[in-house]
Amino acid sequence: MRTRFCCRLVLGLPLIALAACGGNATTTPSYQQEMFSTGASPYAHNFDAPTKETCEAARRALLSQGFMTTMVQPDTVDANKNFQPSADTHVVVSFHVVCTPGENTTNTSIAYVNAVQDGYTLKKSDTSASVGLSILGSLSLPIRSNSDAMVKISSETVPAGKFYDRFFALMSHYLQSVPRSSPVPDDDIKMRTLAPSLILNSPDVTPTPIVVQAPAAATAIKSPDEAAAATRAAEAVAASASVAASRPAQ
Repeated sequence: MRTRFCCRLVLGLPLIALAACGGNATTTPSYQQEMFSTGASPYAHNFDAPTKETCEAARRALLSQGFMTTMVQPDTVDANKNFQPSADTHVVVSFHVVCTPGENTTNTSIAYVNAVQDGYTLKKSDTSASVGLSILGSLSLPIRSNSDAMVKISSETVPAGKFYDRFFALMSHYLQSVPRSSPVPDDDIKMRTLAPSLILNSPDVTPTPIVVQAPAAATAIKSPDEAAAATRAAEAVAASASVAASRPAQ
């Protein structure tokens, strides 16, 4: 009886040890690593500029590095860039920038940046099919086709580090070249009545009227009888004038 008990105890010890090892091998979820600290965030940076100018500097910084902007708003910038590390892998880096007003002064802003790296790989799949010909009997012809597709295999936020530091430094560089405009204070705006024109008030200058001649009246269209009567009257006037001219003067 004692021998059977000892054998069972010896055989059970390895199982207990394996169970203990298996319990310690459980991995901690990734979200448990988020500390949500109140200290300085590596994904944020303060700038001495308004919100709109900060986002404009972020847009210029991304465009200068080959990123293609997908959405641009006064306080938000989204951009993507494609990479091809090898023939069968593809990587897409997506940038998301949000600009908010600063906490202390009015002309400051905070830029929050997040970059996500998505990985893709080329998946090749072979498909085969057979066609039976009843005329020739039970003859089957294999048909093969290859189809390639990019499959997403990973998606990870770019960890904090020099990657974001370089981007913030480039933003500062472009922020210095952003055209800035300052509003005009109300106290500096003065109204003044314009002086009247010197030409109108000068006594030596008299306006010269412009005479516009009216166009000649169009000749009225007459009937044939009226035209003949007018012709006879003109001939009579001409005949009397010639007779008067031929008489000797007394």
